[in-house]
Amino acid sequence: MVQQKIVIKVQVRCDKCRSKAMETAADTDGVISVSLQGKYKDTVVVTGDGVDSASLAKRLGKKLGHASLETVEEMKEKPGVDNDEAKG
Repeated sequence: MVQQKIVIKVQVRCDKCRSKAMETAADTDGVISVSLQGKYKDTVVVTGDGVDSASLAKRLGKKLGHASLETVEEMKEKPGVDNDEAKG
């Protein structure tokens, strides 16, 4: 499958809310990495393989009060990295 980058804006009021957002996103199947971005650390950026973005946004909304799905985009492989050529 192709990796995807999912950006979800969440409502955070404190450090505990940020921690809860990270834990909830990390517990989702297929997630490879999770980070918080933005001026107020209110944007969750998830990189994963086969992650259901709608259900992830819904779970974050239930845990934190509000979450909105901003973007979902496929991550392209870096140019110059070709597995077939590397094998030989």
